[in-house]
Amino acid sequence: MKILVLGAGLLGTSSAWYLRAAGHDVTVIDRQPAAALETSFANGGQISVSHAEPWANPHVLPRLLKWLGRRDAPLLWHWRADPAQWAWGLRFLRECLPGRTQANIAAILGLALYSRERLQVLRAELGLEYDQLQRGILHIYTDHDELAAAMKAAHLMARHGLDREMLDAQACLVIEPALAGAASLLVGGDYTASDESGDACRFTQALAERAAAAGVVFRHGVHVDRIATGGGRVAGVLVHDADGASLETADAYVLALGSYSPLLLRPLGLSLPICPAKGYSATLTLANEASAPSVSITDDERKLVFSRLGNRLRVAGTAEFNGYDLTLDPVRCQALIDRTQQLFPDLQIVGEPEFWCGLRPATPSNVPVIGRSRLPNLWLNTGHGTLGWTMACGSGAALADLVDGRRPAPEFPFLRG
Repeated sequence: MKILVLGAGLLGTSSAWYLRAAGHDVTVIDRQPAAALETSFANGGQISVSHAEPWANPHVLPRLLKWLGRRDAPLLWHWRADPAQWAWGLRFLRECLPGRTQANIAAILGLALYSRERLQVLRAELGLEYDQLQRGILHIYTDHDELAAAMKAAHLMARHGLDREMLDAQACLVIEPALAGAASLLVGGDYTASDESGDACRFTQALAERAAAAGVVFRHGVHVDRIATGGGRVAGVLVHDADGASLETADAYVLALGSYSPLLLRPLGLSLPICPAKGYSATLTLANEASAPSVSITDDERKLVFSRLGNRLRVAGTAEFNGYDLTLDPVRCQALIDRTQQLFPDLQIVGEPEFWCGLRPATPSNVPVIGRSRLPNLWLNTGHGTLGWTMACGSGAALADLVDGRRPAPEFPFLRG
């Protein structure tokens, strides 16, 4: 079958790889000059199954009140005259109910565990190198109430097959000695030894190279204008590039354009519960690698992650809801540096930090949208929020199974059309 994949980020590239492995004729189009140059470019670098608890949970509501009006808040909401944003916000509040949160954790964990396994198999088969480390992820806590909430989440995740080991502050320092300068801040943590880290951009571009060698066609510099329909199906995709406009046709289509996916579906009368959540990162070049962490760390209070990528440290996180704005807020950028200096006061860097922001496609539940849309030849692989890197390989493999009429391995609420 001839399949056209829209988007060459983590999800589009992984979808293309598995669809080609299943024997399909696959073409990927993307507006950027190479793969993974938007949301997948400079994310937090974590393959973090342990981060399966969604933003929408019963404990977030008092935090939201505390964060109101702060430009450096972990979650910053800009009120806009946008009905879709307001509808998303109301659905987010609904997902904070305990029963909804538990169901969402189960769905996220099922896909994330499967995806991490697919990544490990793919890495071994292809010999991929992307500054990967298999040293686990350490969640640290500086507030006793947050630590208590984490213990409840850890017990729930254990029932679904994920081991999050609860630690006291001293045990956190044993796992990551680079935190010694912040010992007085820590009240405890939890550690998932099976989690990983690595450069998502390097991974995606390496996989794209392997996919191209296997026969996938990548067309870069191609802008998607709209999806054309006829007879209750997708008839083609109108695009333009330097040579002009054209209608690209295929037997099936995969929409993997992240936060931009809802904009293409809205004219078709299809809605996706996806809102762009702007995440920030700073990439620091290390002068003295010994003073930097080698275990990937999640700072629960500030919603930040720290991942070692070779001689670089990636600091990333937070969520700013401000439509499709990609302006770097200097206050939020500085907040990344300030917290880094608090946790790692001995860190020495070379040059200036490289700041970046990207739009993560967030659903109210943090559960992505994967499967067949109401148009029978249009497939969706989007809405992964902060866990796109964690879920990418599993989402691509599961989508290929669905396209071929097979039941995917993980227990997950896949769309059936």
